[in-house]
Amino acid sequence: MSPLQIKFQSEIGPIFLVASEKGLHGVYWKEMKIEYAMPKTQGTAMDILKETQKQLEQYLKGQRKVFDLPLDATGTDFQKRVWLELSKIPYGKTFSYSEIAKKIQNDRAVRAVGTANGRNPISLIVPCHRVIAADGTLGGYAGGLEIKEKLLRLEQSGSL
Repeated sequence: MSPLQIKFQSEIGPIFLVASEKGLHGVYWKEMKIEYAMPKTQGTAMDILKETQKQLEQYLKGQRKVFDLPLDATGTDFQKRVWLELSKIPYGKTFSYSEIAKKIQNDRAVRAVGTANGRNPISLIVPCHRVIAADGTLGGYAGGLEIKEKLLRLEQSGSL
């Protein structure tokens, strides 16, 4: 069965969720070219999408700091190592790209870490917004810098 996609309107704009029967496949800021789930669709993928939406809504209201979802992200081994480190960044904290490179024991892979960070298919859940440049500037974000600023502010103050 192919992955399913739903769209929901959040406090920070539209979010597109994609799930397979194995787990959450993606959290995107724009529509992906895949099949959409119909509201009546039943099954594990739809259950995962509904639970993801619920947990994201709680997060965006400052009511959730940790996500508990089955994940089914696809990427290279290197990307998965980076994403695993991203998932360890505590709520309300930021790390630099170079700090992530050190954590994966590859100090010289700062640019590759940035690339892997930018290709994270499960943004918000795997918190790539918590990675900033070594000089303290925000760097980039697939959802845009305005959304990255809001997410970091949410995690500092408890509200968007």
